[in-house]
Order: sequence, then C-alpha cells, then structure tokens
Amino acid sequence: MGCVSDKRWESFPEMLSAGLSLEETEDGEQATLESVQFPYEKVFPVYAMSLSKPDTDSVVNLGHDPIWDAVREEAKLEAEKEPILSSFLYASILAHDCLEKALAFVLANRLQNPTLLATQLMDIFSHVMMNDRDIQRSIRLDVQAFIDRDPACLSYSSALLYLKGYHSLQSYRVAHALWNQGRKLLALALQSRISEVFGVDIHPAAKIGDGILLDHGTGVVIGETAIVGNRVSLMHGVTLGGTGKETGDRHPKVGDLALLGACVTVLGNIKIGEGAMVAAGSLVLKHVPPHSMVAGTPAQVIGSMDEQDPSLTMNHDATKEFFKHVAVGSRDGQSKYNWMMNTRMAGIEVHCQVAVQLGDRL
Repeated sequence: MGCVSDKRWESFPEMLSAGLSLEETEDGEQATLESVQFPYEKVFPVYAMSLSKPDTDSVVNLGHDPIWDAVREEAKLEAEKEPILSSFLYASILAHDCLEKALAFVLANRLQNPTLLATQLMDIFSHVMMNDRDIQRSIRLDVQAFIDRDPACLSYSSALLYLKGYHSLQSYRVAHALWNQGRKLLALALQSRISEVFGVDIHPAAKIGDGILLDHGTGVVIGETAIVGNRVSLMHGVTLGGTGKETGDRHPKVGDLALLGACVTVLGNIKIGEGAMVAAGSLVLKHVPPHSMVAGTPAQVIGSMDEQDPSLTMNHDATKEFFKHVAVGSRDGQSKYNWMMNTRMAGIEVHCQVAVQLGDRL
C-alpha cells in the first residue's frame, strides 16, 4: 500500500459529510471530482455492526486512507490542546506520510534497547509493513476493533500511541512475517523483547486473524501452534497453552467472533467454537461448542449466547447464569457433605458407645 500524500490537508469530518474526492491537478490547483456516495461499508470495518467483512483493499484503490486521515486530524487537535505534547505528536505521527511509517516509529521507540537500536527496529518494521498487504489490512482492522469494542480507547491516535495491547499485537505481526520468511532468530528476538516490554508472549509462529482486540494485553500467552480466528476479543491474562512436553500441533484453536474473558486458560489442542464466550477465570480442557457460554474450573457449558457475536458486543457478564450454576452445584455438594459428616459423626458415636461398654466390662 502506498503512502497517502498530505500535500493538502482536508478536515476528516468535512470529507465524510461532503462525500467528495479531491485530487491535485498538474498546475497545483485543486480539482473537485464529481460528488459520490462515500463508501463507508468498504473503507470502514463495519464488521463491528455484525455486517459483512469490509474490503480494506479499497483504501488503495480510492487513493486515500480515512483511518490515517483521522489519526493525523486527532494529532493536530491534541497538539493544539496540549502544546507540551506537540513535539511528541509531530515525531510520532505528523512527520510521517502513512500509518505504516508512524506505527513503525512508535513500535521501534517502545521496543528499543542498547543492542536493538530504534533506527534498526524502525527499518525492520517499516520494510515489513510497507511490503505486506496482509499486515496493512490487519493494522487497520485491529485499530478499528479497539475503537469499536474498548470504551477506554478515546481515538485512533490514542490507540496508535498508547495502547500496549495494540502495540504488542502489531509487533507480533511483524515477527510472524519474519518467521514465515525464514528469519526465525530475528523473530524470536522480537518475541523476547515484546514480552519484556509489554508483558505479552506470543510465539511468532502462532496464527492470528484480523480485527483482534487484545484488551490491556498484560499476561497474554499464545503458544506456537495456536490459531486465533477473525474478530476475536481476548482480555488480559488469557493463556492459549499446551498440556506438557508433547510436540506437534498442541495448542488451542479459537474460532471467529469468540470472546475469552480475563485470566481464561485454555490448554491443549482443543477448539473454542465460533461465537463462543468463555467467562473470566475459567479453565478450558475440552472442546467448546459454537455460540455457547462456558464457565468454571474446569469449564462447563452453562448456556447459549443470545448475541451472535459476543466478541463484538463485549457482553461477557456471565454472573447470573454462572452463579446460578454454581449455586446448584454447591447445594448438591453441601448435601453430600452434610450426609458424609452426619454418617461420620454417627460412626464416632457408635464407636464411643462400644468403648464405654467394653470399659464397663473390664
């Protein structure tokens, strides 16, 4: 994807409302093309409304990038409101001519250390992202996922600059590309550095789809043969791990539109079905049916999802159903416990009576 020219800055909201496309003429004057309906369904990821997946390649064909335009507009406004951040915003966003280069700059400066210099990392990130159309699509679908599903995400620019869940995910994508190119040592070096800086450990061989929300990111672990589908939401502390020292295909497979709550642990080569929701703190050791709700340790099916796409609605309040399920189990368990205790006390009483009788005889 080529970088978008910024010779003439147009207000992003005005561009959307007007539905106009502008281009530069040979003599430098601006020519207005015929008014057309702005193709929201193509350039914006409307999958957040459970519609069809967008064709993000249309950004290339249209010659402009609305998400990048929004990032720059927000950065300019923020620089006016917070002059102390103007140099930071200029270096991170306004000095660049496309989203890929700005993201490369941000990631390089976050991941640098005395032996992995920021200039070297920026060259690596820029080269990979500027030549990989899949990554170019993913970084845009991912940032839109944060905007749509994370209420703490204030803007496109804040996701680009500050959210480590987004940073760790895009850094993984570069490491994954390097792994597939056979540059495995460099990919593993990036994995190690990502884990140190962001607290997120994703093996570069793992396969992760588009439109992913890695909320907070802290403590997320994804193993080598794990597969995560499209439009999945993962909360902090999620582990997609193996069960021991086995080799080969040994990690979980998460279907599209699934939602995994905070501190969920999924172990082994098992499947989380499409549109399933796993409640926070659950330990999953067996397959989860599509569009089901599971909870507990080990996790059990406690119901079905009313919403088709829990990862998009982010409604993972399983409290009522979960505690209703737990209450029934606890009542049954308490009954068994009381029966066992009563039986045990009765046995002790009988034993004591026998001992007293024997004592009397002696």
